[in-house]
Amino acid sequence: MIGKVFRFYYNGFRSMTWGRKLWRIILIKLFIMFAVLRLFFFPDLLKRDFSSDEERGNYVLEQLTNP
Repeated sequence: MIGKVFRFYYNGFRSMTWGRKLWRIILIKLFIMFAVLRLFFFPDLLKRDFSSDEERGNYVLEQLTNP
C-alpha cells in the first residue's frame, strides 16, 4: 500500500513539466515568508532585554496575569 502511494507520487512528479517550475516558485515564496520577513518584522525583543530564560519567563507570566 505505501509502495503504491510512493510510486504514484514519484511518477507524477517525475512527469511534470510546468509543475516543477511552480513548486520552485512556491518554495522560494515560503522561504521569503518564513526566513526573510521574520528577520525584519518579528524581532526577538525579549532576548534583547533579558539575559536568561527565567527572566524572560517571569516577564511573560507577569504580563499575562496582570491586567
